[in-house]
Amino acid sequence: MTLIYKDYSGPLPSPLPDEVAVSLSYNGISHAVMVASDNDLEDFALGFTLSEGLVSHSDHIYSISSTQTDLGFVLEIKIAQRDFQNLKKRRRNLQGRSGCGLCGHESLESTFSPLALLPGSALPPGENLQGIRQRIRDWQPLGADSGALHAAALLNQTGDIILCREDIGRHNALDKLLGAAIKQSVDLSSSCIVMTSRCSIELVRKAVRCRLGTLVTLAAPSSLSVATARTHHLNLIHISRQGEARLYSKGA
Repeated sequence: MTLIYKDYSGPLPSPLPDEVAVSLSYNGISHAVMVASDNDLEDFALGFTLSEGLVSHSDHIYSISSTQTDLGFVLEIKIAQRDFQNLKKRRRNLQGRSGCGLCGHESLESTFSPLALLPGSALPPGENLQGIRQRIRDWQPLGADSGALHAAALLNQTGDIILCREDIGRHNALDKLLGAAIKQSVDLSSSCIVMTSRCSIELVRKAVRCRLGTLVTLAAPSSLSVATARTHHLNLIHISRQGEARLYSKGA
């Protein structure tokens, strides 16, 4: 059978996902430039700041402002002085080290820095995850248009989706959802987040830093993410395409 090209070199028949540069600056000092989708950027800044351990508590984030430039977006985050001093110390300690090439971290030490153990949370009832693949698609308006965005969804105690965020990057989608949940004072320790992506080490570490009880992914986890989840008492579940709930780590 001969492959026939479908010509998309002219006007696009459907929207492609947005991808923009987003610079995060803390107390006037640039810290990181991420590539993300351009929606829910305030949620992203809040979630990123907490899930990366840049502040010790959400109350230490005083303000977030966003400015669009020709090159992308600049997010200005004002944080408590003690956290800012720790951030500057961390940056000084990383200077001169060679990069290990893992997710933007500059060393193995910074990638695998110790995390506080979770207290352990009860597993969500199995019926809460019934039909979750279809249900999460219903909460993906941007993904439905482009077919290329990850989603992170927050389930309540009865299994209903109450919040969802999308992004071209799976870790960005999680940061956005964490930020939105924290703004609404959600108790993450007893909450369940479902992600459309595979489960990688950075997702588990972000979940642990934000004291999440249960992380569910729709693609298989890596061996390192499973080991990290088990060490830190995070419930980690994979929902297979066949609808099987595979429990890899049980927190309680």
